[in-house]
Amino acid sequence: MTDSPIPIPDSRSFVLVAGESSGDLLGAGLIQSLRMRFPDARFAGIGGPRMIAAGLDAWFPAERLAVMGLAEVLRHLPGLLRIRRAVRRRTLALHPDAFIGIDAPDFNLGLERKLKQAGIRTIHYVSPSIWAWRENRASRIGRSADRVLCLFPMEPSVYARHGVDARFVGHPLADSFDLEPDQDAARASLGLPANVPVLAMLPGSRLGEIRRLGADFIAAAALLAKEIPDLHVVAPMANDACRDAFANELARAGFGIGESGFAARTASPDVVELHPGSPIPNHPSLPSIIVLNGHSHAAMIAADAVLLASGTAALEAMLAKKPMVVAYRLAALTHRIVKGLGILKVDRYSLPNHLAGTDLVPELMQDQCTPAALADALRNSLRTRSIAPDVLAEYTRLHRELRGDASRDAAAAVID
Repeated sequence: MTDSPIPIPDSRSFVLVAGESSGDLLGAGLIQSLRMRFPDARFAGIGGPRMIAAGLDAWFPAERLAVMGLAEVLRHLPGLLRIRRAVRRRTLALHPDAFIGIDAPDFNLGLERKLKQAGIRTIHYVSPSIWAWRENRASRIGRSADRVLCLFPMEPSVYARHGVDARFVGHPLADSFDLEPDQDAARASLGLPANVPVLAMLPGSRLGEIRRLGADFIAAAALLAKEIPDLHVVAPMANDACRDAFANELARAGFGIGESGFAARTASPDVVELHPGSPIPNHPSLPSIIVLNGHSHAAMIAADAVLLASGTAALEAMLAKKPMVVAYRLAALTHRIVKGLGILKVDRYSLPNHLAGTDLVPELMQDQCTPAALADALRNSLRTRSIAPDVLAEYTRLHRELRGDASRDAAAAVID
């Protein structure tokens, strides 16, 4: 009798849970790569429109998980716990080949631990920022996940110190941007003129972020519009709820919004333009702001500078090779707790600065995030419509370091 490999059936099942726009992108790529190996596989769990389009049977809408900060989580905690219990019950009933928690560590890691104890293979895709907060979390993450899939090359060595199986799979976003993005093509796709200064404005993919940053971002754009002729502003929104929240901030700033919420700019429902209404005392001159449904990558590539909320968008702006200003403001209670307990362990917040190990891009956090400071940090890039050569060189080096075939490698790590 000879030993022969046991055939692996093509019919597999996977449960995936993602709660952010960035996680939805990762999950969609992973589903597509897993389906190439297992064409008849079933995918279920929580995800956004990209994962659903890739074939996910969505048990709950992803936006139910998109909360951040201690104060925000406490307010939504009862609903989040109900969802987590329901996902656990459904996963145990399905008994999938693997449970894959995509980012959302506060939601996923506790769930993964329970499922791992029940004998289900667990994978956590996207390492929490243990290098920024608490490295000793690595061992606790290992108690939840059989394997951690890391997007950044410095992360597996941190887990190795704690005996946790972690693999660098590359960052899918690095694969989705050209090393030399085509600004003219991006402008043409959005109907933007070729020879005008363009500011891309991304106040966040969570409603709380938009409420805390939107007004200051709009006011900064108004200050810049008074100094920079023909300034165009594009604001890509992650979803309809974000667009509505941003519309409310625009209305407060004096932008005229019709009964439908937006005035159509073109025949495309994805591109709309808001014009200022009656002048208000602090903003006698407001720019027109083009609001996009999605298209964040095109907006960044089309822009001469990017104003954004700290998060994945900073990495995207780096890959788009654009000057940027990174801003953030936590809820007041969350900020007091974080500062009081000394939880944060780094001086640099944005991914470009952390990856480079230097202050590559300006960061304006909490009380530093004011309209005047934001406008000051953006002004030169919009006037010159250029990026400093040394910054561009560092962006390109980091881009190459992160490149690969992340979805393929992540799927291989899951299958293995």
